[in-house]
Amino acid sequence: MRSSTAALRLHVESALAGRVPAPFRLRDTAPPLVVPTGIRALDEFAGGLPRGCLTEIYGPPCSGKTSILHSALAARTSASEACALVDAQDAFDPASSQASGVFLPKLLWVRSHGLEQAFRCLDLLLQGGGFGFVVLDIADAPVRLVRKVPLNVWFRLRRTVEDTSTILLVLAQESNAKTCASLVLRVEREAAEWAGHELGTDRSICPKATHSPGCLLQGATHAADVVRSLAKQKRPRAIDQINSKNSFKENGRFRLQADPYASPCRDRLLRRSAASTSTENFTTCSPEFLSPKEPETEQEERMQNPG
Repeated sequence: MRSSTAALRLHVESALAGRVPAPFRLRDTAPPLVVPTGIRALDEFAGGLPRGCLTEIYGPPCSGKTSILHSALAARTSASEACALVDAQDAFDPASSQASGVFLPKLLWVRSHGLEQAFRCLDLLLQGGGFGFVVLDIADAPVRLVRKVPLNVWFRLRRTVEDTSTILLVLAQESNAKTCASLVLRVEREAAEWAGHELGTDRSICPKATHSPGCLLQGATHAADVVRSLAKQKRPRAIDQINSKNSFKENGRFRLQADPYASPCRDRLLRRSAASTSTENFTTCSPEFLSPKEPETEQEERMQNPG
């Protein structure tokens, strides 16, 4: 029995020679190096983005995935690190990304059309190497098509970056990598703050609960859940706490500011609202701003009031 086991072991080692150094020895599980995302609250909660691992951030639209992407790209490009973005649906906006602090000369933007082309480009980038931060953005792709991606594709991507210093980040609406990812974060927006309340003194022009086209997004509070993390050590729990409500969830909150273009728009809104009112303390938005008049209506009023 022992001789047959030894012979089988020798056969496996010889078959895997040159590809696997020691197939019957456990590899050292040293914690991977992590880099910050640029959002302090998120870094303190999740620990950062691990190198040589696959990280997945998923959530519904307007949950903060794009803001996290811009923040991470700004942090990596400011450190003179080459980055690559595979955009599956051509949804990336370079202008807003540059306004968020991303150094575009250090970013390779791959504009692909469809998932098949996106995964092929991602394979070429990872196999070629040289990038410290590679992002696959499939958040705008149809969910029914992303679900059809085989699980072995995610295993291959994880194995490609396993012994490198590359950070592989996947943005999606649902979790697809599953156990192939070393870090999985679920993000969602909890509350939004509108800038209309800055325009009035007696009362808010645009209430926070319901907004009009004249209100601008000032900021939003987001929540992140660590669905999976291999680098984070799990603490033992008592038996009576295992089935307790929310005992298995870890939640962190962080705040994201509005788009950089919101500030000049808000300044124009202030000037226009101040010019459209005759009183010093106004309490209502200008109706012309909230619901612009049609060109035909304006022409009729000019004909009735030529002065």
